[in-house]
Amino acid sequence: MQGRLKVLVACFPADGHFKPLTGIAKYLDACGHDVRWYASKEYTNDIAGLGMKHYPFRIAKDLHISYMEAHYPERAKIRNPVRKLNFDMIHVFVERGEEYMKDIDEIRQNFPPDIVICDIAFPGIPYIKDCMKLPVIAVSVFPFPGSSCDLPPYGLGLIPANTSAGKIFHKGLRWLSRKILFRKADSAMRKALEKYSIAHNNTGIFDIGYKKSDIVLQSGCPSFDYKRSDLDKRVRFIGAVLPYRKSNQATSWFDKRLEEYKIVVLVTQGTVEKDPSKLIIPTLEAFKDDEDVLVVCTTGSANTEALRAKYNAPNIIIEDFIPFENIMPYTNVFITNGGYGGVLLGIEHKMPMVVAGVHEGKNEICARVGYFKYGINLKTERPGAARIKKAVKEIFENPVYKANVVRLAQELNSYATDALIEKYIDELMNNRSPKRRQSLLSKTVY
Repeated sequence: MQGRLKVLVACFPADGHFKPLTGIAKYLDACGHDVRWYASKEYTNDIAGLGMKHYPFRIAKDLHISYMEAHYPERAKIRNPVRKLNFDMIHVFVERGEEYMKDIDEIRQNFPPDIVICDIAFPGIPYIKDCMKLPVIAVSVFPFPGSSCDLPPYGLGLIPANTSAGKIFHKGLRWLSRKILFRKADSAMRKALEKYSIAHNNTGIFDIGYKKSDIVLQSGCPSFDYKRSDLDKRVRFIGAVLPYRKSNQATSWFDKRLEEYKIVVLVTQGTVEKDPSKLIIPTLEAFKDDEDVLVVCTTGSANTEALRAKYNAPNIIIEDFIPFENIMPYTNVFITNGGYGGVLLGIEHKMPMVVAGVHEGKNEICARVGYFKYGINLKTERPGAARIKKAVKEIFENPVYKANVVRLAQELNSYATDALIEKYIDELMNNRSPKRRQSLLSKTVY
């Protein structure tokens, strides 16, 4: 790899955006680079645990996704996923970009980075690229969000059309998306960029992050995304981008019941979603009296004791956390709200899925699970117990789901992720002019 680089890692303030980047950051740190973070104060302890310098948001408003509604109470009243996504794009994305730029401009006075690595949703990307003239690598921690002439607009959770009428309908939806659904967010973003003379060419809000990046490292593999004839040349699939895990971290969890039941079901809502009534409780209700099914539930330390008291049955295991590598080899069906990291882990372990997620882009992940028959998409955040039970039965009895996931796992696991990251950083930095880079370090951009 290149000689020692100064690397600034920056991310949107949400666990699903921060955690995948920790694996990349730690790899680059192990290669001898000076890796530092610009991130929410929520990650102070995590970054300290990585042994890296942390620059918390200072000028930027710290809007971590887990307490968004404390800042914007009106958000809780928005039920329509498109309206909620539009709201988030304006308040979390557009309004923060300038603030992130100002923070990073201060950081580079003492730590002038050679390269900035962001998750693809980080709102500062256009400012870093066009105002600071720094090389940017974006890491896409969800299915590639770029628009396409072959696909419905991103964010609606729709699957590709296979008929002429369907394709015409999706063409109309793309127009509707640009002109009406996300018009307010697009307009606000363009106005914010124009303040700093950042060219946008009427690019939409879902495309600006990747179009302003030099390279996009796409977590996942082609068989977990829709085929498109116009995939941007910046995009490189690199396999699963997953959180850093200490090699000596204890991974010894086991329960003998894993070997005693016909079907083992693993259910989780991740670490952000704290409302167990969405997915955990209906799953426990579905199988609480089933002698053939063992349900293993991980709560992320939310409501664990209350759930244990209510569902005290021999076929139910409820834990704050279980290392997935311990439980997944025994699991027949994985029930999840569709977080991308969890889904990729499920794929790596060859587990067909039942997915139930709508907001925060989970509808796009769940749509792909259902479309490719890697599992069943329930298309809601609050499925009933009967629907969950029916879906688990279908997956267990129909071998197509397992066979499809096994093939996908083989493809996903064929990627040498670390080696590809090294290759693409070298590719980018070899094309940079050291003299030009140095001339930009002391310039204030606002």
